[in-house]
Amino acid sequence: MSKRRKKEQHDEHVDESWLIPYADILTLLLALFIVLFSMSTIDAQKLEQLSQAFNQAFTGGTSILEYPNPMPEEDAKALDDIEAEQNKESAAARIEQLELENIQKKVNAYINENNLTDKLETSLTDEGLLLTIRDNVLFASGSAEVRQEDIHTANEISELLVMSPPRNIIISGHTDNVPISNPRFESNWELSVMRAINFMKIVLKNEKLDPAWFSAKGFGEFQPIASNDTSEGRAKNRRVEVLILPITSE
Repeated sequence: MSKRRKKEQHDEHVDESWLIPYADILTLLLALFIVLFSMSTIDAQKLEQLSQAFNQAFTGGTSILEYPNPMPEEDAKALDDIEAEQNKESAAARIEQLELENIQKKVNAYINENNLTDKLETSLTDEGLLLTIRDNVLFASGSAEVRQEDIHTANEISELLVMSPPRNIIISGHTDNVPISNPRFESNWELSVMRAINFMKIVLKNEKLDPAWFSAKGFGEFQPIASNDTSEGRAKNRRVEVLILPITSE
């Protein structure tokens, strides 16, 4: 009887050994949540830094790869100076473009008033303002001397070239591709050079013009503006050009 009672009392006692591994599991879970929370905090910080880097790049920063190191002050000032200089040059170029347009209007007015639209024409090019003079305005066929009756026209053109401030002016001669048969000139090249020079000499008799701003060139037949296969095309290629260059900053 005594042994049976002791056995029953032993069976009624609850075994609590399972609490130890259960506590270990809770500890591990707590540690896991702490690690996860820590990782989420770090990722949030990294995300914030990445957001700032993109914001810096899109609002005028130099490069995402350079973040977060700021640009040295002297480099930033140099960039500002370059930008300011570029803006200044752009504004100056636009003003000069307007000046050339005004000169073109003045020349076109002279052309229209004197019914010279079939002999003179102007155009604005990437190089400057170009005045084209047909060779039949100034020269006889095969000659480099300005005709006496056309000296007045040359003098009028010289007045159109008086500008303030002065600009560099290039006078160039051009011919068609028909070989010249003239004992005075061995080639169209020589003829084109002498036409440019002789026209420039008359222009520079105007005392209001400074010869230091002028130069002459001869291109012969090598810069045609029309086909040399027709008489009309060859007439267009025989010409003197006056190129007024824009003022450029040094």
